[in-house]
Amino acid sequence: MLEVDGLDAWYDRSHVVQGLRFHVDAGEIVTLMGRNGAGKTSTLKAIMGLLAKRVGHVRFDGQEILAQPAHSRYHLGLAYVPEERRIVPGLTVLENLRLGLIAGKARHTERERIDEIVQTFPRLAERMHQEGTSLSGGEQQMLAIARAMMSKPRMILLDEPSEGIMPLLVHEMFELFARMKREGTTILLVEQNVERALSISDRAYILDQGQIAHEGNAAELLADREIQERYCAV
Repeated sequence: MLEVDGLDAWYDRSHVVQGLRFHVDAGEIVTLMGRNGAGKTSTLKAIMGLLAKRVGHVRFDGQEILAQPAHSRYHLGLAYVPEERRIVPGLTVLENLRLGLIAGKARHTERERIDEIVQTFPRLAERMHQEGTSLSGGEQQMLAIARAMMSKPRMILLDEPSEGIMPLLVHEMFELFARMKREGTTILLVEQNVERALSISDRAYILDQGQIAHEGNAAELLADREIQERYCAV
């Protein structure tokens, strides 16, 4: 579903992504791992067209997308939840969710989609008319994911979803990701919680200084403490 081939990206003169090659098959959860500053978030931003200076090839479902404007990816069925969540201040939970449909093509299905979303995210059902930024950190993360899911994307990129979240909600969140996979959503995940991420993933790539240092089956990497300590220890 996603093929990255020879991807390079820069912040000004800083070469943060260097010749990356990896793929994500339909129905998989694939995790990008590595220490802080390894290039994981930059990779997601480059894929989504959010870094101005980028070269190489990114194909989504066979279509070259790297040179396209960022918003075009959403219409193709590729969604992104950034680490900062970007809940819009002054808007309620319901209004934030509606943004996911306004950006998409299926506005006429609003009621149906919201009904489906609240079944998946029951915590949000109780807070529909509450301002989105007044939610707890974990609830805001759920809202950001729910907003991205409003248009039924085929694939979603998740950047550090457990960052700053209480353990109970982290457990709920990873159960949600596993359920999303069972229901057919493909996921590319950036996550510092190595054990949680690998426990639900099919495969993983480990980044080091903007390059892929190691790749493998998630179960094998989960059992390999030496690799985790070498490349992922904070």
